[in-house]
Order: sequence, then C-alpha cells, then structure tokens
Amino acid sequence: MLEREWKRPLVDADRFPEIPEPSRPAARAALVLVFWSYFETRIDRLFREGMRDTGDAIRKDLLRRYASVGARLDRLYKIVFAATYWEDLSDLGFERVATLLQVVQKRRNEFAHGQPAALDEELIKIWLRP
Repeated sequence: MLEREWKRPLVDADRFPEIPEPSRPAARAALVLVFWSYFETRIDRLFREGMRDTGDAIRKDLLRRYASVGARLDRLYKIVFAATYWEDLSDLGFERVATLLQVVQKRRNEFAHGQPAALDEELIKIWLRP
C-alpha cells in the first residue's frame, strides 16, 4: 500500500488547494500516516512477542497502561528490554533510522493535534535521502 501510494501520480486534490499556506500539509502526507499506523502495529507485535512468557494478566495490564506508542518505545521498552527502542536501534548501527522515526513520530503527533503543516514536504523529502 505504501509503495502504491508513493508511485501514484499526484492529482490537484492531493495538494490540498482548499487549505491555505502555511497550514497546508504535503501532497503525500497520507504516506506518513499510513506508515506510522503500520509501524505501530509492528511495535505492538514486538511487545506481544517480547512478553509472551509473561503472565497474560501482566501482559494485558502493561499494554493497557502503556497504550501509546511513545510510552511503549520509551518506558515500556525499558521495563521489558532494559533500554529504549532508540538506544537499541543506535547500538545496532541504525542511528539514522532511530532519528528519522523520532522525527516522524513528533510530526505525526503535531499533525494529530491540529497542525496539518507538520507533515510538510521537507518531511517527505527526508525519506528520499540515501
């Protein structure tokens, strides 16, 4: 789905002409939202697998208590894996990926809290860098 959306030719409506600058999001802002939704499902699976030997009641309580992806990547990850998700990525040589994910998380949160321009063209271009 991400690849199809990335390759799809843009139409005028994709550019959100009805939203005035500087509030306008990037034409491909939906990519960020689809990606982040998928990423959250992978993080959920990581924790379910990482805690599969934990009692069912404890696992359910921790996942409920740390329901947001931000809380899971920081606080719950420390409880379960003794580091943050970002530290583990960096230690494995993926510091650039960790930084990119943190930027995407921050911008997606800003978007969700009423700042559509947080998903701007600059964010989309970051993904294009080799």
